[in-house]
Amino acid sequence: MNIHEYQGKEIFRKYGVPTPRGIAAFSVPEAVKAANELGGKVWVVKAQIHAGGRGKGGGVKVAKSIAEVEQYAKQLLGMTLITHQTGPAGKLVKRLYIEEGADIKKELYVAMVVDRVTQRATLMASSEGGMDIEEVAHNTPEKIHRVAIDPGTGLKDAEAEGIARKIGVPEGSVAQARDLLKNFYKVFDEEDCSLAEINPLIVTGDGKVIALDAKLNFDSNALYRHKDVVAYRDLDEEDAAEIEASKFDLTYISLDGNIGCLVNGAGLAMATMDTIKLYGGSPANFLDVGGGATAEKVTEAFKIMLKNPEVKAILVNIFGGIMKCDTIANGVVTAAKQVALKVPLVVRLEGTNVELGKQILKDSGLPIISASNMGDAAEKAVAAAKGK
Repeated sequence: MNIHEYQGKEIFRKYGVPTPRGIAAFSVPEAVKAANELGGKVWVVKAQIHAGGRGKGGGVKVAKSIAEVEQYAKQLLGMTLITHQTGPAGKLVKRLYIEEGADIKKELYVAMVVDRVTQRATLMASSEGGMDIEEVAHNTPEKIHRVAIDPGTGLKDAEAEGIARKIGVPEGSVAQARDLLKNFYKVFDEEDCSLAEINPLIVTGDGKVIALDAKLNFDSNALYRHKDVVAYRDLDEEDAAEIEASKFDLTYISLDGNIGCLVNGAGLAMATMDTIKLYGGSPANFLDVGGGATAEKVTEAFKIMLKNPEVKAILVNIFGGIMKCDTIANGVVTAAKQVALKVPLVVRLEGTNVELGKQILKDSGLPIISASNMGDAAEKAVAAAKGK
């Protein structure tokens, strides 16, 4: 789950990570009111969407008068903001963050991620803040510094100070940076984040170290522990099909292909999509119905897939373990009849009660294309999607 920058900064401040003062705004009058409340001579008007690259996309404006705050608020609210992370469709801006201006002397980069190799939370930092970190990693990897953090001790003073010096924090500001980084780690750890990023982390003209941005992603499996975080959820920023799928405990992610995939198990779902690509096709979604799917779940899964007008064929690939093949076969037949399926349906079953499942499909009278293995299923689905 993702949240907006202004929400992330609320969490930062709770943990003692300093940020500029700012106020969220949902209308032009609210933006003007926020600027007046903040006072000062310079304000930053920021579009709030769940994507990075807002500055390059024109979603961050520096205003030097209240009139300019109003002008930029009118410009940004309701616009479709396109960045390298939104894709060509972009995202509609419905929220703004009005923030006091900052005297920026240095721009740095820090992030917390889980390193699967060391199996530890890892602090990443670079002197190249404000840039695409992917470009830094590719062109100048020596400028990215890492610390794998011992969960028993947390981020140590010496580790935090060492990273601060390596990325160019002035000596007089190292102590501030140390405290900020240690608190930043606490945010990541205690809030069950999957990613925490500050880009840029700035050093101001008077030596203060401040988080000028905030990006927090959360482990959805841990959200039951964080009702306050769940309250930040912005459904306008999420895919409607994915929201609908979550109501039925279906794991669904929209993709840009034309072959709908219904699979049980995340690993098998990934392998299925890879096999579709191998045979020259493109999956329209990732959909894991899990091990306890019912006929109702399968029906809802079909409805969700078919809301995508690009879907030209559906591939059902089931390995029956906990999920028995006859159960999924009954679900497929019920779903196909209920939704009046009009696109080709390819089904591959294997595992518990497979013969019974195949017989149910055969006796259904539906024009189901049976497949003997995953490769055969993918090949037939790709051909069906092409109208062959």
